[in-house]
Amino acid sequence: MTTRSYLYLAIPLIISTITVPLLGAVDTAVVGQIPNPVYIGGIAVGTVIFNTMYWLFGFLRVSTSGFAAQAHGANDSTRMAKSFYQPIILAFCIGVIFILLQKPILYFAQLFLGVTGDVKQISADYYNIRIWGAPFTLMNYVIVGWLLGMAKIKWTVFIQVLMNVLNMILAYLFVIVFPFQTAGVASATLIAEITAFILGVVILAKTDQLKGTFSFLSSWSGMLEGTQIKKMFIVNRDLFIRTICLLIVFNTFTAKGTAYGTEVLAANAILIQIHYIMAYFYDGLANASSIITGRAVGQKNNELYAFSVKMSFIWSILFSAVITAVFLLFRTEILSFFTVSEEVLAIGEEYSLWLALFPICASFGLVFYGIFTGATEVGYVRNSMIGAVTLFFVVLFPAADSWGNHGLWLAFIIFSLARSVLLLLYMPKLAQRFTAFLNKDVKT
Repeated sequence: MTTRSYLYLAIPLIISTITVPLLGAVDTAVVGQIPNPVYIGGIAVGTVIFNTMYWLFGFLRVSTSGFAAQAHGANDSTRMAKSFYQPIILAFCIGVIFILLQKPILYFAQLFLGVTGDVKQISADYYNIRIWGAPFTLMNYVIVGWLLGMAKIKWTVFIQVLMNVLNMILAYLFVIVFPFQTAGVASATLIAEITAFILGVVILAKTDQLKGTFSFLSSWSGMLEGTQIKKMFIVNRDLFIRTICLLIVFNTFTAKGTAYGTEVLAANAILIQIHYIMAYFYDGLANASSIITGRAVGQKNNELYAFSVKMSFIWSILFSAVITAVFLLFRTEILSFFTVSEEVLAIGEEYSLWLALFPICASFGLVFYGIFTGATEVGYVRNSMIGAVTLFFVVLFPAADSWGNHGLWLAFIIFSLARSVLLLLYMPKLAQRFTAFLNKDVKT
């Protein structure tokens, strides 16, 4: 492969993945046009709840992509089918459990976040509508992950872009044109999620790798057997732990921010939404690296693996420079997109320089993560994340006590830097594992 071929794969993936945080960002931006900042705070809390729920099971997309890429690289049709059916069953079951437990989930989430008054009510209104999309959202993760692993990039982009464009249009209609406020923005997202799932099913039904196996009756045999499902659960377990670490950090960040008042909570929510957009640019690169690494494993190709590492390093640096420069030059305009409140905007400006540090601190951790997932060797990712979270809390309490919200942001940036440093330290071990895998295959 060449740099051009890497970008040919990465750019559509960036377009696809950058649409993911737009669901929450659009919700925040639309209600931000309502002068009362309590709506931003309420939607922010509701978004955190769903980020918690869905991120917790984000491994459904990541692991599906890794296993599908390896099966595709090995040209194994049975593994290709299993890499889809096994996680889709799991995703549906988890989504149904979310619906059945919706009331206790909301109660404990609001209790943990410490929200009260109007913010509590608005977040509940938002949650009570969006919760019905849980099975569809989680199954969408599997659909998108499988299509990524199969390198069907255009369909992935189409599903993600359609979902977000539809969400934007409906959110504008339901909130700005028709005064449905919280119910309107939540309904827009729910409709977009269901529509994306239906479109995904139609696309999968026409996919060569699943044609003839799409019926559960014809493909159920063997779906729950074999070493692949055991490996899937091990990988998913480690990714689950990684996600728990992420959620602990972000939920602690939000909960701590509530202590500084509604306006600071709203400003932090906007900055975090911008952070998500930055992070998903890197996620597009990570997806490209994951696909290439998965192919390298499936094909047992050491040169392809080395190429994935090289491209990940180069483009992490280049993207960091561009993203940081764009944010510094246009941060006022970017913040203004999310709110019309002068007070919230001023607070956002005050803390925006912390966010400018995020790209260079987090880039390697976000991009090289894709190499580990493509190789389905995510125990190293788990360990690096545990170390980063530990450092976050070591810094958080003394820093927040001394410098308030500035201390909170300091802890977050150190956490982001630690993710990168610790994961890079595991790269030599991953290379050794890959070399051992190749040597084992030669001997057998």
